[in-house]
Amino acid sequence: MDYDVIIVGAGSMGMAAGYYLAKKGKRILLLDSYDPPHTEGSHHGETRIIRHAYGEGESYVAMALRAQALWNELQKLSDEELFINTGVINIAQPDSRFIQNVIKSAEKYSLNVEQLSAEEINQRWEGFQVPEGYIGCYELDSGVLMSENCIRAFKKEAIKHGAVLKAHAAVTSISIFDEHVQVATAGESFTADSLILTPGAAARKLLPLIGLELPLQELRNTFSWFETDESIYPANRFPAFTFELPTEMYYGFPSINGAGVKIGRHDGGRPRDMRKPPEEFGAHPQDQQDVSRFANRYMSKVGQHVSGQPCTYTNTPDEDFIIDKHPDYDHVILACGFSGHGFKFSSAVGEILSELATENRQSALDISPFTINRF
Repeated sequence: MDYDVIIVGAGSMGMAAGYYLAKKGKRILLLDSYDPPHTEGSHHGETRIIRHAYGEGESYVAMALRAQALWNELQKLSDEELFINTGVINIAQPDSRFIQNVIKSAEKYSLNVEQLSAEEINQRWEGFQVPEGYIGCYELDSGVLMSENCIRAFKKEAIKHGAVLKAHAAVTSISIFDEHVQVATAGESFTADSLILTPGAAARKLLPLIGLELPLQELRNTFSWFETDESIYPANRFPAFTFELPTEMYYGFPSINGAGVKIGRHDGGRPRDMRKPPEEFGAHPQDQQDVSRFANRYMSKVGQHVSGQPCTYTNTPDEDFIIDKHPDYDHVILACGFSGHGFKFSSAVGEILSELATENRQSALDISPFTINRF
């Protein structure tokens, strides 16, 4: 065999898997249609929130805590800033399922979380104007990941440990045999004992190559930056946040290195035609209107809208991930459908994939909620 493992898709999850496998001494080939980090995946835009008390459900908490530990380990190896401990506050009405999941998971795992009233939030951070009746759960140990720096760090360490990265190498075919795989690009062909497919937004295009079809939907979402009073919203004084309204969900970041406050809308989005580039920011009035309206109402000390970017969510119907072996082939592993909340977990997912692809072929974490067969 040319390699022990071929990884198709060297973005967030794939690059992390490449590092953990190469660190074990495995012969690794990473293939990507672009050159990560890049703007065609789901890791661009500088920052991502990492939360531990997880509003999407308790099944994610152990993975979030493991991911944080692995990010901390990677930080020690990198000369770039990967994690900033800003804290994260989750704001919603008390009967919100999201906020109740945060409270339950914080209690179950004894997480460092404070519960605050709207008045207490507004007193502690003058940059918020939270309406009466809302509550907040403030996670003191959470914060912000510098997403593109994280990809670069995993890339550097994977290559240092012997992984081979072929950028601008779109996969044209995958052949699966009983005990090995063959993967072809436009100009080359490679064999390996195992295959890891981490295709990101290209999932629906690549899954038929391994004989699978899954109910995934690609959505175009956007995020924006705003002019910022650095005395109110700096990263050393203002937290990252999620803010759930009755019919909308927003997230945001303090000003990091003077970049300004960043705000995005998490829910909604528009179906994206993956045969075409994503529509530029501003193609739809809602791109700027939604976040500006939110900022004016709930963070009125934020300044004018400065710029925005589109991003792509690849959603499963239940918005939970897919991390599993191929139903018919134990040596083919798939991770996709990260539904706009996956990046924070990519260190842990990379470790999980490395476990599934090696002799152990089991994960130390419970990944039963993320099986393919639920669809």
